[in-house]
Amino acid sequence: MTNEVTVPLLPCASVDDIVAFYAVLGFRTTYEQRKPNPYVALQREDLHLHFFEIAGFSPDQSYGSCLVLTSDIDGLHRAFAAGMRAAYGKVLVSGTPRMTRPRARKNYDGLGGFSVIDPGGNWIRVVQNTTAAPQPAATPPKPLAKALANAVVQADSRGDIPQAVRILDSALARLQADDDPVTQVEVLVYRAELAMVLHDSETAAIMLDRVTHVVLSEDETERAMSTFEAAADLAAALR
Repeated sequence: MTNEVTVPLLPCASVDDIVAFYAVLGFRTTYEQRKPNPYVALQREDLHLHFFEIAGFSPDQSYGSCLVLTSDIDGLHRAFAAGMRAAYGKVLVSGTPRMTRPRARKNYDGLGGFSVIDPGGNWIRVVQNTTAAPQPAATPPKPLAKALANAVVQADSRGDIPQAVRILDSALARLQADDDPVTQVEVLVYRAELAMVLHDSETAAIMLDRVTHVVLSEDETERAMSTFEAAADLAAALR
């Protein structure tokens, strides 16, 4: 048989909070009930997510998660970010809910991905559809890039923020003169983002200030443009 569709059912403490948040991301409600149990169905184009409310549910203890496969990682992230800026005046990068930014995933063949952590504590993991993109060429990463890749696995995939912080801090303590400046910017901005997740605004500000002191050529500045945009979002969230 063909044309089967799988729709995730995810827990939450309040379907009202879920509806309000996902409306910001461009979802509409296609079904809602209050009895015998609160339940809501949401849709954004071909993306369907359903949620059920549990009394006394703690988002911090949630194991809810699902994968979203897309051929346009950056486009979907831009749309979600624009919705957040319009609703909240900034991209949510700390607390619950929040959103990470697209990064290559070492544990997903180097393809891109980002996560939305919603009010229910569910991780909506948006990843590149491998049928729509060629596999990237394998090249041995330099130590700084390797540290960044390992930190992304720990924080963005596993949710182990402290371990990712330890990896990045160790790498930043051993910077070499021949390290790629663009990678340095990426590491500093990512470390700032993780600091904000940990509610450490002082470290986040220090890392963002260090970004301004990395010397880049015109070509390197162009390569780092998306990372500078992420840094601007973080700076806005610090205000």
